[in-house]
Amino acid sequence: MSKHQSFIQPLLKPWQTLTALMVVGVIALSSGAGKSTIYTSLFSIQPAYAQRITPSDVWQLVYQQLPDLPRENKYISKENGKVAENSTLANRLIRYHIYTKGRAPVYRLDWKLTLADYLGTNEIMYDTTYPGYDSLRENPMEGDRKAITRLTRSQRDALVQVLVNIFNPTSQNTLSPKPNTAPSPSRSTTPQPPQRGGAELLR
Repeated sequence: MSKHQSFIQPLLKPWQTLTALMVVGVIALSSGAGKSTIYTSLFSIQPAYAQRITPSDVWQLVYQQLPDLPRENKYISKENGKVAENSTLANRLIRYHIYTKGRAPVYRLDWKLTLADYLGTNEIMYDTTYPGYDSLRENPMEGDRKAITRLTRSQRDALVQVLVNIFNPTSQNTLSPKPNTAPSPSRSTTPQPPQRGGAELLR
């Protein structure tokens, strides 16, 4: 019996290690599941922009701050044959930016890329995916592109800033320190040479 026991005991050790590995695997899977839920919750934050602020709300705020921005809202609705007054340039621009292109509404660069699409200097715009193509009798894409083209550079910059401020109000605070920090190093290094030059000119 002692010989059999000597053979059985070595056989028990691998099984014990296997069970230990199985327990560790279960723990790892459970922790992995927890991480996956965390990842999904993190990824779900990005599309939450559209849930918190709808384009129908934003375009009204845009025109409150930029009353001179063209509305381009004289297109006829396919559904009732009436003028779709709420289908404005700002409304379609926001929908194109968020839903068609899937770009974040809180960054200036993304909005500039969208305006570059309208100006024909970035990605190609397709009339079959442009907002209003299926609800308006006339596709408003070309009219909207012409309206954006007629805007001056300062007007386009103002539009971008207004959109970023609406979707990300904290951007007003985060952008302000940057221009103030840039000139400060130059001020610390430049005073000495001008003083010498000024003294020489006075002589």
